[in-house]
Amino acid sequence: MKAAITVPKNIDYKDIGLKVGLEIHQQLNTRAKLFCNCPVSLVSDSTLSHLIPYERFLRATKSELGEVDTAAAFEFQRQRVFKYLLPPTASCLVELDEEPPHPLNKEALITALAIALAIDSFIVDEVHVMRKIVIDGSNTTGFQRTAIVALGGHIADENGDVRVQSIAIEEDAARKISEDVTSVTYSLDRLGIPLIEISTAPDITTPVQARRIAEKIGLMLRFTGKAKRGIGTIRQDLNLSISGSPKIEIKGIQKLELIPKVIEEEVRRLIGLIMIRDLLIERGASVEEMKTQPIIDVTDILIKSSSRFILNAIKEGGKAYAIKAPKFDGILGVELQTNRRFGTELADYARQWAGVKGIVHSDELPGYGINESDIKELRSALEIKNSDAFIIVVDRPEKAKRALEVVRDRCAMAIIGIPKETRAANDDGTTRYMRPQPGAARMYPETDIPPIRVTSELIEEAKNLVPPTVEEKVSYFIKVYNLSFELAKQLVYSEYMTLFEQLVGSYGVNPKILAMLFTSLYGELKKNGIDIDLLSDATFHKIASVIKSLGDVSKDDLLVIVETVYRNPQLSVEEAVFQIKSQKTIDVSELRELVRSKITAFADEVKKRGDKAFQFIMGKIMNEVRGRIDGKIVAKVVKEELESFLKDMKT
Repeated sequence: MKAAITVPKNIDYKDIGLKVGLEIHQQLNTRAKLFCNCPVSLVSDSTLSHLIPYERFLRATKSELGEVDTAAAFEFQRQRVFKYLLPPTASCLVELDEEPPHPLNKEALITALAIALAIDSFIVDEVHVMRKIVIDGSNTTGFQRTAIVALGGHIADENGDVRVQSIAIEEDAARKISEDVTSVTYSLDRLGIPLIEISTAPDITTPVQARRIAEKIGLMLRFTGKAKRGIGTIRQDLNLSISGSPKIEIKGIQKLELIPKVIEEEVRRLIGLIMIRDLLIERGASVEEMKTQPIIDVTDILIKSSSRFILNAIKEGGKAYAIKAPKFDGILGVELQTNRRFGTELADYARQWAGVKGIVHSDELPGYGINESDIKELRSALEIKNSDAFIIVVDRPEKAKRALEVVRDRCAMAIIGIPKETRAANDDGTTRYMRPQPGAARMYPETDIPPIRVTSELIEEAKNLVPPTVEEKVSYFIKVYNLSFELAKQLVYSEYMTLFEQLVGSYGVNPKILAMLFTSLYGELKKNGIDIDLLSDATFHKIASVIKSLGDVSKDDLLVIVETVYRNPQLSVEEAVFQIKSQKTIDVSELRELVRSKITAFADEVKKRGDKAFQFIMGKIMNEVRGRIDGKIVAKVVKEELESFLKDMKT
């Protein structure tokens, strides 16, 4: 891959003027959704298969000021059909926009007020619900309902306080099930689940600080006892800029630990785009020249190539088109993020605006079955000079031409600087183009819901939910549940903290055993193929009930209990207890024979490890006898037999 410049990876964030603001969205575990009485639980995808989807087409309309929001205009031009699945146990006519919204959920409002009190935020006198235009299909109405509850406040941090701009409550979007170029299918079970949104000022100056502040906000929300847990229940968005760049929005960071990586990758991209702009200006690149480049049909040239995907596309009715990018030689191959180049940026734009699969550019050729002879013909047809590049799109004519128009505009923008855009976070920490940034034209008042006066009675209720500090919560867990400091701290930082308290309170089981399940046993369970992050609250309640029925249980017993319930979800509590109790126990003589056989089977490994072979053999044995004999006895026998084997080996 040809590249004109190399973007640095070691960056001084102070020198580049990094500014980051966070938007934390947390689902609330309230009794009902924000504007109806449906429960806040999701249904299994398997239950959606028999549902007939409702179809809709959403249009971009003018705001009260006569303007069309840029993000709405982008979605409208994609001309996609939206299909909605309506699970009867988790949605109703409100989600389908066939019934007016009910009054705003008081429980959600009180939770937001409690957070406002905790961070010294200014609580509004009246809560007014607003409509935020969204026509990507994630809401059947074409807008999302949101309401500001408080303004201002701060999050304390070792690098200085981070100001909070606003606290809001809003309805979550519908859950995307599938999508293609022409349509998107959503389930309406998630639509309307209450979200609390906390937005900070751009006071964060390093990736590490961003993670720290996000964690503090997340803990504060969990400490109210009203936050839902699990994958997708909390989402982190970033607003980020450096000196010389506009504010970039980055949506959908699911994991806390990914925040620093996303910032690092995006900062590198912005620096790279500034470097590209400067190089293009130095080369004498012209916005006008780029914008007036004609789109050339190069089908006759590429039909002679050996490129399978090009030949298949042409066979299916597609054509190959190309444009010249004057002075862009080596620019398209510049790596802006890990394994993502400026050419990838162009491909993202082409996919989002025109629905094509991708592009091919000169900095990655020869390749894809396009050889030097093909390149020579292309350069001649496009009148390419040494400093120029070219871009090819192969698809149906209208899509291919539209894609190249978008690519042409994006190349012209590169000569000016960095476009203001909304990007999505990828799983590896890189980001991709999502859409243009929305503007003020997307907001207008909700006329179906009256304002809510924030009374002194509401404030008093909210005071009961004001979250404690981390130190206070750890001290509480030590005192009430008799946990060690380390175990209490691990539990407080765990997303299972609230569930832990519920289970101890409901079943009266040993707090240390449950604390162990959510902390120290987490990794061991994963090794056995059990990811507790995927278990529902109902499954944990069943586990706690089994523990209660069995009485005093050890760590090994707990592992057996979890595995039994996990592997046999159809079992009732009584059946699970019976199965665990009826498991055949093993006596010491049987155990000793088993240990000897394992040592013999892995003799080479034992010889290699010597005195350090204990953990190795212990792990092999425990996989077979866990729950059938006391672990202390197993350890004693393994130690004795290993000593005997190693002693005999020396003689």
